[in-house]
Amino acid sequence: MLPANHPLVDGRTSGSRLIRAYRGDRPEVTPVWFMRQAGRSLPEYRELRVGTRMLDACLTPELASEITLQPVRRHGVDAAIFFSDIVVPVLLAGVGVEIVPGKGPVIEHPIRTASDVTALRPIDPDTLAPIAEAVALTVAELGQTPLIGFAGAPFTLASYLVEGGPSKEHLRARTMMYSDAHSWATLLNWCADVSGQFLLAQVRAGASAVQLFDSWVGSLSEQQYVRRVAPHSARVFSHLRGYDVPKVHFGVGSGELLPAMRAVGADVVGVDWRLPLDEAERRLGGGVPLQGNIDPALLGAPWRILEAHLDDVLGRGLAAPSHVVNLGHGVPPETDPDVLTRVVEYVHGRS
Repeated sequence: MLPANHPLVDGRTSGSRLIRAYRGDRPEVTPVWFMRQAGRSLPEYRELRVGTRMLDACLTPELASEITLQPVRRHGVDAAIFFSDIVVPVLLAGVGVEIVPGKGPVIEHPIRTASDVTALRPIDPDTLAPIAEAVALTVAELGQTPLIGFAGAPFTLASYLVEGGPSKEHLRARTMMYSDAHSWATLLNWCADVSGQFLLAQVRAGASAVQLFDSWVGSLSEQQYVRRVAPHSARVFSHLRGYDVPKVHFGVGSGELLPAMRAVGADVVGVDWRLPLDEAERRLGGGVPLQGNIDPALLGAPWRILEAHLDDVLGRGLAAPSHVVNLGHGVPPETDPDVLTRVVEYVHGRS
């Protein structure tokens, strides 16, 4: 159960636009937030990060909290998303990983064999104390604005571990999936448990919703996903059993997988820019709250083009019982922050 001082229990966020929309109730004003809204597009973020490595920033509670709050102050978005990285729980579980500027997470010793998998150790919940502290600091400042916790889905985490870093086709990971099904399942269970504990720490400390990111799931067929990935994503959400927080599931290139991704236990489905929201709702069978799906490329287009696109997204979002406006992926680092602020104002004004 959620503690008595949790924002969803004491009423701070339970009636917010975001939580109402996540629960399927369309508020008078459409809520909006952006994936990667905290980070490289903000000059105040770049100034704050000078001389500090990414993972050190994630594990310094005061710094992580301040970075989380920056876009809420600047843009007036309807939610904060906790500033961290999907590999943070992997690091805390003892796996050597570094986030290399311009490249992303790089694994010191990639997982390539059955013995590599069995050498992995469970995460110690006590190592998540900096995460809980950062969340608590943030929630205390946010007031009635909800904080969204997040984690990486097992397939994306496992792909990083097997590939050793970012990959376009995830060939090593998909090869392991077929050639050593037992090790694959064991690895994904381990990933599910570290991500599940990561989410649980955020929820207990005050996060009002969670989002599970499966950034690389678009490389899978529906059959591959259902048979060899979906049960492990469901295992992530199982760590939140008994905690009544809305759960969002988002994947890049996941148009063919949306019903299966919802079936793992998601209340809300995030949609990338490739699939119109009304078509996504049709594929989901109706009655599913949606999140998305502004094309990030259009943030750099002339305003009249972006405005027409926003109107289209808002119009198609009416097919769902409720709609949270977001990007179809993250904020590009070169984005003008004033454009994001203008998008928020426009969405709120058009509601």
